[in-house]
Amino acid sequence: MPEETLLAFDIGVKRIGVAMGNTLMREARPLEIIPAGTRDSRFARIAALFKEWQPQRIVVGLSLAADGGEQPMTVQCRRFANQIYGRFGLPVVLVDERYSSMIAQSQRKLKRGEGDDALAAAVILQRYFDDPLAIELPTAMPVAKSPAASVPDGEGADAPPVAAQSSDAPPPISPETSS
Repeated sequence: MPEETLLAFDIGVKRIGVAMGNTLMREARPLEIIPAGTRDSRFARIAALFKEWQPQRIVVGLSLAADGGEQPMTVQCRRFANQIYGRFGLPVVLVDERYSSMIAQSQRKLKRGEGDDALAAAVILQRYFDDPLAIELPTAMPVAKSPAASVPDGEGADAPPVAAQSSDAPPPISPETSS
């Protein structure tokens, strides 16, 4: 497998955490925090990061309830993943991000008002690197028919659903059948 650079995103209401890593070192590191701002300002900054880092794959944290079920933020994460795919055409994988912020906070003492979003994005990306059973489905393969996977504002609506990865779910296909 050739070396790939990956960018990871931790989607929040007020901020988006960004981390980067590559498949050679398999080590994630926090990169920056993007203020929520307008959609145009967010995607302008993301486009600049893509130009600077030239990633071959994107990881987006999928916000799930403690029991693994969907919640309102799950829809936002799926929408963001579809928008990334629609705008940039790169493979996108969703990774269970439960407790990533708590883990990030435990790794470093934060100053008052300092965000942990980039650290949480690094935790999410590290989960992707560390899971030996993680198999990414082709981006165009449907995951599950769910209203949460739709994109109501039309942004990236033509983009196919992205693959989801759960750290405690078995891989959907066997390694022998993937290419």
